[in-house]
Amino acid sequence: MTSTSSASPGPAGRRPAGPNRVFRELRGSRSPAEFAAAVRRSAREIGERVSCDARYIGRVEAGEIRCPNYAYERVFLHMFPGRTLVDLGFAPRQTVRGRGARSPAVSTHERERRAARMPPAEDIMTTVEHHEESDVLRRAFMYGGPVAVASLGPPVARTTTASAAPARPGEPEAGAVEKAVRDIRLLDDRLGADGLYLRAGEKLRVAYELLDAGARRQSVSDRLHSGAGELALSVGWLAHDSGRYQDARSHYAEALATARMGRDAALEAHAFCNTSFLARDAGRPREAVRAAQAGQQAARQVPSHRLRALLALREAGGWAGLGDRGGCEAALARAEALYARGASTDDPEWMSFFGDAELAGLESQCWSALGDWSRAAACAREAVALQSPHFVRNTALFAAELAGDLTHLGEPEEAAEVGLRALGLLEQVRSTRITAMLASTAHGLRACRAHPVVAAFRARQRTVRQFRQQPLD
Repeated sequence: MTSTSSASPGPAGRRPAGPNRVFRELRGSRSPAEFAAAVRRSAREIGERVSCDARYIGRVEAGEIRCPNYAYERVFLHMFPGRTLVDLGFAPRQTVRGRGARSPAVSTHERERRAARMPPAEDIMTTVEHHEESDVLRRAFMYGGPVAVASLGPPVARTTTASAAPARPGEPEAGAVEKAVRDIRLLDDRLGADGLYLRAGEKLRVAYELLDAGARRQSVSDRLHSGAGELALSVGWLAHDSGRYQDARSHYAEALATARMGRDAALEAHAFCNTSFLARDAGRPREAVRAAQAGQQAARQVPSHRLRALLALREAGGWAGLGDRGGCEAALARAEALYARGASTDDPEWMSFFGDAELAGLESQCWSALGDWSRAAACAREAVALQSPHFVRNTALFAAELAGDLTHLGEPEEAAEVGLRALGLLEQVRSTRITAMLASTAHGLRACRAHPVVAAFRARQRTVRQFRQQPLD
């Protein structure tokens, strides 16, 4: 293996943009797929979860990934002890996320002249220009609010305007991160994930930039760690619900790494909770069980019965996916007992969705996975009846689940009627997952298409599916 000493990062530790030849040398004779498998094995050794594949390795070697996220960083440093990210061919994190040193000798006029000279497609991640872009993004993050996310406007343009933002984040920036988390959750409840994911990802990038900038006060640093981790989970959920499972897995892994670095047990439990949910939906039920159990371990440090109840429900979903009825029923019993202890002021803020309707809905999903359609339909019906109108996406979800259960029970007309109600809600929200569930129900009702209500449901479902396939503006 070639020594990394020959690949000097250049002045001040900066590595120029271009192919990562050092990383390619480290791969050696292994194929990208074989090396990706080695990365995943190393991740498991330290308790991380990364969805590394040959494409990711190719992007690293091509220089497209100038600096990995925190989860990958931990894995790579574990694989190659004693090395730094720069030793592995990456750019220092601070130069990628906007902490490069500002040169006082460069005037505003000179910066404008340089920017005008650079072609639009060229990488302009120089110290000054990138730092100024970061300043603009900070202001957009602080003042954009829910309207900025909901409007689905274009990304903030590059500019050379002098920054008024503080060089180091403080209470206002920490509050802005926390507000962004609340805004995204609120909009997801009302609008669904499909139209929010890409724009919310920009908020996440700026949150980690603020975290990397380093707060002077420990209390602010703790808030930024927690806020950035929660934002990663929110963006990961948007990816999850819009069918981008690999993206969701990556965001959840970054949130877990952030939780561990910040020693935040509540955030770690949340990350494992979402990871379990994703594993179940992605057809990895055993991983769903393990992640839920790890989350319950972390949740022992959090005085919230409701959090432990939700994690027990995630575990039950994993057991159901494995076809283990006994394991599922035991986990459901624990969940119901914990839920019955009631809510408290110590319950995490993100759990506002977890009420009687969600409890019934998650139990319905377990019975559905076990093929007990009668019990699944009864629970889904209860979930629809109990759900608050505010949670439009969840109301649509439970209605879609009920329609599927009724189809399996041989109740085509009621299934179509419920399906039509769910399709009506999809005029307000965009969720790839719910759309796919209703498409499956429409397919299951094809033998009953002579029934007028079934025909109406199938026709409307085709229209909604075609609309969902159109790209967002």
